[in-house]
Amino acid sequence: MKYLYIWLLIPIFCIPLVQAEIIYDEARDRGIPVKISYPINEQDCTIESKCAVAFLSAGYGVAHTQYSFLEEQLRELGYMVVSVAHELPQDPPLSVTGNLYETRRENWVRGAKTLAFLKSQLQSRYLNYAFNELLLIGHSNGGDISSWLGNEKKPYIKSIITLDHRRVPLPRNTDINIFSIRASDFAADEGVLPANTVQSDICVVQIPDARHNDLSDHGPRWLQDKIKQLVHGYLVGQPCAMLNKA
Repeated sequence: MKYLYIWLLIPIFCIPLVQAEIIYDEARDRGIPVKISYPINEQDCTIESKCAVAFLSAGYGVAHTQYSFLEEQLRELGYMVVSVAHELPQDPPLSVTGNLYETRRENWVRGAKTLAFLKSQLQSRYLNYAFNELLLIGHSNGGDISSWLGNEKKPYIKSIITLDHRRVPLPRNTDINIFSIRASDFAADEGVLPANTVQSDICVVQIPDARHNDLSDHGPRWLQDKIKQLVHGYLVGQPCAMLNKA
């Protein structure tokens, strides 16, 4: 097992310690860049009372460090946030032709393996965190990766939140809590979302005037605030009908 640590020390009145590192997957000869952000009340995380964990997967072409508005909110809610860079320079580019569900499969399978590997590695290092009740959250292709892993029926996945993913069907698994926030400029592929969101256990909320490429730090402040409002509401248990009126 190999680790490369880069410690970023930031004054405590701003945010607690943030750890950037590359975690090496020997079986795949793959160095995975991650950024680990700790809960604001990290001192409350214990073996007896484990803190929650979120794996945050970036959209294709967006740096894994460009979702700080979500990291901040999740930390405030008591989560350790592991932001994951899925695409490395040696990887083939994401396919843009043909049947995308088939031609992009390799990317999603690789990403799902990365998330599963990180779970297995990090849970032994961070005993005060609940890696068997993971929240997967991902934007665009990162949401496709999260959905792909969710469809593998891993027992350690508690919740999935996607930000306008478009290709991989959301898991139809009542053991996983699922929330999908939708932009307004592109439709998801057929079968990705439940046909009847009113009767489904899956919560889907569309944000008017939101653009697919703006669901990151690059987007406008009003959109970041709206996403934070919805994610907060969902994680504290607001019903889907209320979220759709927010």
